[in-house]
Amino acid sequence: MKKILLSIKPEYAEKIFTGIKTYEYRRKIFRDENVKTVVVYVTSPIQKIIGEFSIEKVLSDTPQNIWNQTKDNSGITKEFYDKYFHNRDKAYAIKIKSVNKYKKPMELKDFYISSAPQSFIYVDGSPCGIEE
Repeated sequence: MKKILLSIKPEYAEKIFTGIKTYEYRRKIFRDENVKTVVVYVTSPIQKIIGEFSIEKVLSDTPQNIWNQTKDNSGITKEFYDKYFHNRDKAYAIKIKSVNKYKKPMELKDFYISSAPQSFIYVDGSPCGIEE
């Protein structure tokens, strides 16, 4: 099963693992449809991999249509959403199916990753190596 690692801000990662936020928004998305799991790297000041979630589906549409479909479980404000997708024709929303918070947070190096990705990076297993 293929996985990707996403960098997510601490406040949004917390909302994902508490079930408040059931959609993760992205301006770019992975092309491999076999990706079924997202490994969550929490950005500064935490800078740890804290868990993962399984993907139910990925929505793709205009930013307005995506917001209309997902706003009740967005975990973010409309203002933040609009700013994030400003001047974009397409928006992606990853629908979160289930979450698995690790008992012990992990380092990027545990996954053989040297630095946090700006968008995403493919990973294989847990802990894992980078897939080209």
